Amino acid sequence: MNNRLFLSWFFTTVIIAVTSCSPRQDDILVLTERGGQHGPFTDAALEWLADEAAENGYAITEINTAAPITKDFLEKFDVIIQLDYPPFGWTEEGQQAFQEYIEEGKGGWIGFHHATLIGEFREGYPIWEWFRELMGGITYRNYIADLTDGTMVVEDDKHPVMKGVSRTTVIPDDEFYIYDKSPRGRVRILATVDEDSYTTETDIKMGDHPVVWTNEDVKGRNLYIQMGHSPKLLENPDFTQMLRNAIDWVLKNNR
Repeated sequence: MNNRLFLSWFFTTVIIAVTSCSPRQDDILVLTERGGQHGPFTDAALEWLADEAAENGYAITEINTAAPITKDFLEKFDVIIQLDYPPFGWTEEGQQAFQEYIEEGKGGWIGFHHATLIGEFREGYPIWEWFRELMGGITYRNYIADLTDGTMVVEDDKHPVMKGVSRTTVIPDDEFYIYDKSPRGRVRILATVDEDSYTTETDIKMGDHPVVWTNEDVKGRNLYIQMGHSPKLLENPDFTQMLRNAIDWVLKNNR
């Protein structure tokens, strides 16, 4: 082999080797609500996510409506973060695309707060039955409108999402939704809220009150976090550790 051919072969081989060894960028879709009373939490969460993305090499794409969601659109993303966005107002095509994405393990999902506003209280929006089953067959019933601090209690410290998270941590100024029943028995519960720890006097209680869980009956890793009202959450090291763990755990399903 002459020198010119050898150099051409050498540099081509090096480029291929470097390319094949380079880590693939993780693409995260963030579906948000902007403004309103939950706006400050969304803003703080997006700022936190931007910092994490810069540190870990994620690419973040934000949309403020579910309208763009189709099968082809979701193929670009490894994870969907549903940041205080409700499960109604989606197109039928978007619902089907998301269902396939999760059932077939094409990507993962992390949902916050408004993601379990499951009910027929919004005129013109029937219940998305598949999504209700993903969330453990629950229907939203009420919330603590006056806001309250409450103590989150880790129930499943063996799960990777709870690695390094304190057994108890105070969640500030949240609404703590209640449902027609607990999702326990249909999903894996990772944490609950101690209703006796509420700092606001209220009769809006469930008894057994899960606030973090995952459904292991689908291929796509998924996590629901009921909290998501106050920007103070992003100052809580246990909350941010849980969120950091969740992103890493969900992403590992696609790597």
